Amino acid sequence: MQIEEIQKFSEKIASPIYFDYDLKKSNWFNIGGKTKVYFKAESLPDLVLFLKSFGVSHKIFVLGAGSNTLISDNIFDGIVIKLGKNFSNVSILPNNILVAGSACTDKKLSEYSLENEIGGFEFLSCIPGTIGGGLKMNAGCFNKEFKDILISIQAIDRSGSIITIPANKVKFEYRNNNLADDLIFLSASFKVTKKKFNQIKKEIDSMKDKKEKTQPTKIKTSGSTFKNPIKQTKKKVWELIKASVPLDTKFGDAIISEKHCNFFINKNNASFNDMNKLIEFVMDSVEKKTGVKLEKEIKILK
Repeated sequence: MQIEEIQKFSEKIASPIYFDYDLKKSNWFNIGGKTKVYFKAESLPDLVLFLKSFGVSHKIFVLGAGSNTLISDNIFDGIVIKLGKNFSNVSILPNNILVAGSACTDKKLSEYSLENEIGGFEFLSCIPGTIGGGLKMNAGCFNKEFKDILISIQAIDRSGSIITIPANKVKFEYRNNNLADDLIFLSASFKVTKKKFNQIKKEIDSMKDKKEKTQPTKIKTSGSTFKNPIKQTKKKVWELIKASVPLDTKFGDAIISEKHCNFFINKNNASFNDMNKLIEFVMDSVEKKTGVKLEKEIKILK
């Protein structure tokens, strides 16, 4: 890795670049080691310049809210990019299109939509992540997904070229799409549908209430661990886990949530290996018992 070149480059831009940066506090699991380079992009020109210089020649991982990420305890021999506050703005254009930066949290966009009486974004109140992450995995809950409200995506490739992708050119699937993995999402444009404040509030409160009753909150977890295997069975992933694995199974401080067995928890000081062993054990157990091969929903950086 060209550390000296990146150090020299850091003097040319206002956005900070850190070296040997600890990632443990940057994700909801509170697990992980360091990355050799951590670039916090505070402006689009800085991001373009950085990618033109190092985007193709280095391993890059884009870190959002860290709600869907498990990070290795080893040093990541690459660059972690985090988009700053300037990538989290939300605005409504004169043509009734809502534009949200990819670093904007789903919760913030849901609250903005409530305040401005815009319907269709209620489900975002229950998704712990950013717009960028939601686009990446076509996130959703309560029978609604990102694809249902999307008009277009603005993105940048590893060589620093900015592109706009209409939603109808993207093949969305359950928790997936066919976009290139090396694209970094900058913002998204969404449909604006007017709706009464009280109606929106009622739906959000109902969704939050259901989530509170069925999912663990305010603890060190990374959300759903596995995708529902919709192509293999009608059963939900939690049903398969419950039927295949003793729910008191643990590796070190990595445990299965009593509230929802597709949520794994760092009870205190779990290591990457602890959590990874738990994930692999559950995958193997479910396949042996049911024949269903689970697919991870969380992203692993190692």
